[in-house]
Amino acid sequence: MTSTTSQQELFRFLEDRFACAQACTECARACAVRASLVDPDGTELQELVRRKGIMCAEVCDATCRVLSEDNRMDETGIRVQLEWCRTVCLECAHVFDKQPGAEESAAACRACAQACTDFMATLV
Repeated sequence: MTSTTSQQELFRFLEDRFACAQACTECARACAVRASLVDPDGTELQELVRRKGIMCAEVCDATCRVLSEDNRMDETGIRVQLEWCRTVCLECAHVFDKQPGAEESAAACRACAQACTDFMATLV
């Protein structure tokens, strides 16, 4: 492997890591906004939307911190965090699908789940 090839791979890895962190940030924001719009004393579905939105925002925020900070988490730990984020985002998107006006939030969740999946593929 040439030095140029390894530099290109490193650059691509960092780009993918940044894209995933950015998708997590956007999803956390969208979920927090969606959760704040729901009446805490609303229907059972509204309560589910609120709880899933809060959980997704927290998981995405934590994942973004893992990806953004120069921490000591190993590849296995990062992979577990990404898988957790991906799963929570997809669950949240499914709940948002049942909520009128939540289409953009559901799309942000799906985009984050895809970014996590794409970044996990680079961790081989």
